[in-house]
Amino acid sequence: MSGKIFVDACFGKKTPHTPVWMMRQAGRYLPEYMAVRAEAGNFLNLCHNPKKACEVTLQPLERFDLDAAILFSDILTIPDAMGLGLYFVEGEGPKFSKPLTTLDDIDRLSKPDVGSELAYVSEAVSVIKKNLKGRVPLIGFSGSPWTLATYMVEGGSSKSFSKVKGLMFENPNHMHQLLNVLAETVIDYLNNQIEAGADSVMIFDTWGGILNKQSYEDFSLKYMTKIVAGIHRYYEDKTIPVTVFTKGGSAWLEQIALSGCDAIGLDWTIELGDAERRVGSKVALQGNLDPSVLCATSEVIVTEVNKVLDQFKGKTGHVFNLGHGITPDVNPENMKVLVDAVHSYHKVK
Repeated sequence: MSGKIFVDACFGKKTPHTPVWMMRQAGRYLPEYMAVRAEAGNFLNLCHNPKKACEVTLQPLERFDLDAAILFSDILTIPDAMGLGLYFVEGEGPKFSKPLTTLDDIDRLSKPDVGSELAYVSEAVSVIKKNLKGRVPLIGFSGSPWTLATYMVEGGSSKSFSKVKGLMFENPNHMHQLLNVLAETVIDYLNNQIEAGADSVMIFDTWGGILNKQSYEDFSLKYMTKIVAGIHRYYEDKTIPVTVFTKGGSAWLEQIALSGCDAIGLDWTIELGDAERRVGSKVALQGNLDPSVLCATSEVIVTEVNKVLDQFKGKTGHVFNLGHGITPDVNPENMKVLVDAVHSYHKVK
């Protein structure tokens, strides 16, 4: 494992092997994670405890030959810091006790003092960085303004997104007002993570793919572009790569590549080779194995990993990842098969 390999790949450079990490690489599929979560009492307590967040961040690195660690946290820390009252219901996911239900709610919303309200996140980054001892780089992250807004307006997860889309179409000025406050907050949040030691940052636009092209550009990509411009790209002696990931956004890769990001995350609905042909001259690529492959046999996992890697022609940097997060039903041994297959790929070609 080498920190330089991951960062080099994010900047589009050639690397001796394809670096690999996984979204949700620390999570419910690991029994040791479940043990620490039980000690913490619940998921939110775990996120709020820097020492335990560090412990679970490092767990997958003890099992697998990963090329990067990612901060253990949640994308909804920002709206929680804004006073919306984040809580989790088993089997239902995140919910807010005080969602944004009126235009007045949006008018009253203000940017929180990230340094104090989200100090536990920066402290977790510092503790993780110290305990990594330079083994691999640490990735910080945030949800995108649009994705955060969907949860804040819907009050939790949604299938139709009718409330947030209704706000967007009926009251676009208030939607922009909300997104602007969120973008300013995300800039502070990511910069605090960089100052605490993060070597790279990623913006997760989980729900950008529910929008049409014009709405995506106006209400999602516009604000991620603003964030990329506001991030400390050069901090102390480091240059910080930024990755943008819009799930369901493969139709808009050319537009995303113009955001100023260094790398684009890909879901599994696009061929890696197609993405490389379209934007490989501008950005590095991350992805993009279907997460369900991890529930298959070892032989199938190796075959599918090779299929992804076979598509890549080396015109830019590539970081291997899933097209979304690891699911709780995955056998950890299958994760090891995947990681080892990525690292051994260049040896069998």
